[in-house]
Amino acid sequence: MSNNTFFVVLFAWVFSCILKGFLVWIKDKRLDMTRFLGPGGMPSSHSTIVTSLAICVGIKEGFDSSMFVVCCAFALVVMYDASGIRRAAGQQAKMINMIVDAWDEKDPIEKQIKLKELLGHTPLEVLAGAALGIVIAVLAAVFIGL
Repeated sequence: MSNNTFFVVLFAWVFSCILKGFLVWIKDKRLDMTRFLGPGGMPSSHSTIVTSLAICVGIKEGFDSSMFVVCCAFALVVMYDASGIRRAAGQQAKMINMIVDAWDEKDPIEKQIKLKELLGHTPLEVLAGAALGIVIAVLAAVFIGL
């Protein structure tokens, strides 16, 4: 219970999820509870988590430590996956859903379950999440110490 880094990263994740839900609420004028914890959207909570972790470790262990390098490499892999691979999977799911919908109109056998389409992030969403993670970690270092 004395690991400040854990609680900073946990706070960063929760704050990012809440912010994501409220941004959808403001933009669409409706409350969509799935946006609070669901994948995709602005900002990327994955990016927020990994960048806040990397910065916390850098502050605590030193920015020239091996552990900081490991956290940065981890962050880069997660952010690449969010904006590349998972985003492409979401686009493929959208196309598959369109094909299934067209097929169902011609031959409605049993209703198929739709694939999730919002899986990844745009580069801007990843960048916003990364910036949020850095800001949270720096503010935590200033106000609670690491």
